Amino acid sequence: MSQQLTYQAALLRQQAEVILTGWGMDAAIAAQTAELMIETDLLGIDSHGISMLPHYHKLLKAEKWHPTAKAKIVSETPVIAVIDGCDSLGHATAMLAMQTAVEKAQKLGMGAAAVRNSNHFGAAGLYARHAASQGMIALVTSTTRSRMLVPTGAQSPVLGTNPIAFAAPANKNADFVLDMATTTVAANKVKVYDFHHKPLPQGWVVDEHGEAVTDSSLGMEYVFQHQQGGLTPLGGLEQTGGHKGYGLAMMAQILSGPLAAAAFGATRGNSGMPNIGHFFLALDPKAFRGEGEFEQDLDHIIDTLHDTPASDPQRPVQVAGEPENHHHQQRSYEGIPLPAALVQQLRDICQQNQFAYLLGERP
Repeated sequence: MSQQLTYQAALLRQQAEVILTGWGMDAAIAAQTAELMIETDLLGIDSHGISMLPHYHKLLKAEKWHPTAKAKIVSETPVIAVIDGCDSLGHATAMLAMQTAVEKAQKLGMGAAAVRNSNHFGAAGLYARHAASQGMIALVTSTTRSRMLVPTGAQSPVLGTNPIAFAAPANKNADFVLDMATTTVAANKVKVYDFHHKPLPQGWVVDEHGEAVTDSSLGMEYVFQHQQGGLTPLGGLEQTGGHKGYGLAMMAQILSGPLAAAAFGATRGNSGMPNIGHFFLALDPKAFRGEGEFEQDLDHIIDTLHDTPASDPQRPVQVAGEPENHHHQQRSYEGIPLPAALVQQLRDICQQNQFAYLLGERP
């Protein structure tokens, strides 16, 4: 395993903000984007946080997103909004969309927003968590830049990792937060394993013959370079439920693609921009139940699951969102570990662009 360095969240947030503003991003949007990226790392979702900056840098040099662009609402009714991301990075765009859906739900019981012309927005669960913190049930889906999911029975990837996030507010328990790719694993998890030079678990990546790829470096090639082979749908092979993951990926594609006028595939027309689409739904439990009744019932369900005897007494039964909450508590105190290879990439970005490099000294 490669060497790791540990940094406090505030320092990483500052470094990310320096890079984003250096690229030309508006200061307020850069601060919000950096906050969301480091929040992702605090939650233990290392594949979608500050580790994305080297990838964003490559895309920026290829003119695949506009750092100065700002998302805007292009049409809306009292219940829905359509938002154009204007080819900006997706974090601030997604937060605008989720908050817009929440505000509509606060007035009418439900609200939705569809986003076109966006980019990678980090972890989908960030936005579902935000809605739950406002007392809302939330559903978030997204398309992705590249075709990586090999459909059940196919040789080549056709769909993206197409994430789905769902959150619901509890009362005395932490909010329920499900955040998942519709592939067996997110593509950037393969990147994390490659950073650490760790072998991939069986069933994450397959080659053009449907055979498992466990070498993480070779896995990176199949996921990000080869035209055949790629990530399996959630569940893996058909006999282990992979067709269900394939169906969920299609659900995310439909909500985030044609509904938002976003792309199917890697490009939009001749512009070369990805036209990634997102979908955000917010439901107010108070529109369906009396004040606090939904949260009370959800608490009962979560309590029942917590009280269920564990197959391993050392690993109590949890619900979605709790492992990430544990990471957040731990990393807020101990710091966020980064692979040395990633730290070097961040250093290179700063040196190449003459940005201030803040990670030279370990805290």
